[in-house]
Amino acid sequence: MIDSPLRTRIKICGLTREQDVDAAVEAGADAIGFVRYAQSPRHVSAARAAELMRRLPPFVDAVLLYVNADATEIEADCALSTPGCLQFHGDESPAECARIARACHLPWLRAARIPADPAAGFDLLEFAHDFSAATGILLDAQTQGYGGGGKTFDWSRLPPSVPAHLVLSGGLTPANVGDGLRALRSRGRSLAVDVSSGVEAVGPDGAPLKGIKDAARMRAFVAAVRAADLAA
Repeated sequence: MIDSPLRTRIKICGLTREQDVDAAVEAGADAIGFVRYAQSPRHVSAARAAELMRRLPPFVDAVLLYVNADATEIEADCALSTPGCLQFHGDESPAECARIARACHLPWLRAARIPADPAAGFDLLEFAHDFSAATGILLDAQTQGYGGGGKTFDWSRLPPSVPAHLVLSGGLTPANVGDGLRALRSRGRSLAVDVSSGVEAVGPDGAPLKGIKDAARMRAFVAAVRAADLAA
């Protein structure tokens, strides 16, 4: 527990192993994300996601992440498991997101892919308006292909006031998440954080082991968020 009334919600995404789910929960994650996008190195099958979800205690939500998935696939996943939320990371329209989520009786998040080039002209206010039925807008850096690329974007380019609950993602680590929270805390109705590659284990060659989380880095990430909360 912390004395500050502020408590930033934390999602740890891209988990594939039982021990990582347990460690994320122990570290203090509020939500665990499972990737249902076959081209992702962090992809898990529907059956595997359901198996891992059963390890979650009360009040820790499971989030299923999709990229341009067929509605029947998502509905089948939800019939097999008990997620708390859906996350759309592809080219899904507002109507498609709402229709799928309504069929699954679940809230949903929509990822906004922020271009690195300011000339690209991404309008977050318009995006938030179009996806106003979403529970929140997840802010991620645009990369080649879909899904998170572990890259940050220029936080200063975001509008000062966005009429949506925001989830900061993209290249977050224990070292920079506090800076992200300080930069964006007041720019939306609320601010949560979502981390994946920033808490992954590293192989002997120094490369990240995608889908394999590091328990110490997860604890450090949560501690950095809580320190930023206390300082707010």
